[in-house]
Amino acid sequence: MKKIAICNQKGGVGKTATAVNITAGLSLAERSVLLIDIDPQANSTSGLGIDYKTLERSIYDCLYEPSLVREITLKTKWPRISVLPSAPDLAGAEIELVDEADRESKLKSVLSLIGFEYDFGIIDCPPSLGLLTINALVACDSVIIPIQCEYYALEGLEKLLKTLKALKNEMNRNLVIEGILLTMYDARLNLAKDVVEDIQMHFPDVVFKTVIPRSVRVAESPSHGKSSIHYSIASSGSQAYLNLTREILNHA
Repeated sequence: MKKIAICNQKGGVGKTATAVNITAGLSLAERSVLLIDIDPQANSTSGLGIDYKTLERSIYDCLYEPSLVREITLKTKWPRISVLPSAPDLAGAEIELVDEADRESKLKSVLSLIGFEYDFGIIDCPPSLGLLTINALVACDSVIIPIQCEYYALEGLEKLLKTLKALKNEMNRNLVIEGILLTMYDARLNLAKDVVEDIQMHFPDVVFKTVIPRSVRVAESPSHGKSSIHYSIASSGSQAYLNLTREILNHA
C-alpha cells in the first residue's frame, strides 16, 4: 500500500476535499483505497457518507489496540473505497499519547497490519503539527501539501517544509513530498495568478501541474456525503481532481 498524507497546518486549504476526491479518483482507476481519517473533526469520514456520531469505535481505538483495525474499517457504498473513520474523541489522543512509548509510531503499527490489502492509503491530517499529524507523517510514504492561492500561502509552507525535513532525518527516512497542490484557484484574481507563479518558481520540481479551481460542486458535495467526483463528475473541480489522480498514478 502506498500511503499518502494530505497535510498542512493551516485550516481551510482544501485538505479534506483533496483527501476525499483523490480517494474517489483512485477507486475509479480501479485501485483499492483506504481513506484514513486522523482528524478529530471527522470531515473525511462524513464526506464519504459515514455518520461518525453513530460509531461505537473509531481510529482512536486502533491507536491503543491496533488489532481492532479490521473490525473498525468500514466499507462504503462505492466499490474499492474503505474508510478508517475518525470521531471527535480522537482530540483527546493528542494529550493521552504524550506519555506512551513509540507515541509517534502508533498509526504506522496500525497500518502495517492491513497494508497488503489496499493499493493506496490516503491519510487526512488535522490542521496542526501536533502528535496526530506526526503519526501520519511517520506512517506515510509521501506527502501532498494543499495550499490555497492566497497572500500568506508561502509563509506557512516554509514552516511545514522545515518540519518535514526534520521528521525525515529523525523518524521516517523514506518520506518524500509527493507534491504541492494549489487549491481554491480563482482565475479572476491577479493575486491568485501571482501566487501560482510564485510557488511554481520557488518549487518547480514538486508542484503538481494540476491546479484545483474554486468550485461550487466541491463545496456542496460533503453535505451530500459524497466526493465531488461522485456528486458531479463533469464539474471543473471534479475534472481537476481526476487530472490530479492521473499525476499521482504517474508517480506511483
